[in-house]
Amino acid sequence: MLRLFAALPVPPDVMHPLRKLQKDLPGASWRPEENFHITLCFYGEISQSAARDLDELLGEIEAPVLDLVLEGAGWFGRREPTAVWARVRETDELCALASACARAGRRLGLALERRPFTPHVTLAYCHGTLLEEARTWSERHQTYRSEPWLAGGFHLYSSQPRASGPSRYVAEADYPLTGPLPDPFNAT
Repeated sequence: MLRLFAALPVPPDVMHPLRKLQKDLPGASWRPEENFHITLCFYGEISQSAARDLDELLGEIEAPVLDLVLEGAGWFGRREPTAVWARVRETDELCALASACARAGRRLGLALERRPFTPHVTLAYCHGTLLEEARTWSERHQTYRSEPWLAGGFHLYSSQPRASGPSRYVAEADYPLTGPLPDPFNAT
């Protein structure tokens, strides 16, 4: 069985400045830079043969190059924070790509999460962090903005547990985004 998810990589020049946000939050288990990504769809534990079928379906996705930027911060967990993150500016193209990745999983009969797509880069998992602490941390980083970047592809990652420390994420397959970037001067 493989634990798989589709995600966009975060380039090093965007990754490194995020480290400055990773402080001053009790109970935070800060993620290493190499684990930064933008999850498009989490598939969970699937068999090798289902993974091959998923790879084929993801390879059929046609989507444009994405213009991405991080802006602000937030947390998951209404009563008890489970994670804090940097927000990814939501665009129609990004949401369409996430939807196409989810459709591929549903075509294989995978039980996917029903939560709405919230584009983000997880910075920490929280353990015993108080709601007010997460709110204060998030408010402190609402003005954060990354440099914009173009995403030319996404990956199918496997999550591989380690004896100690965070899981290692390995890009098992690559999928180029080949469509043109939308022309802002020719918007309809």
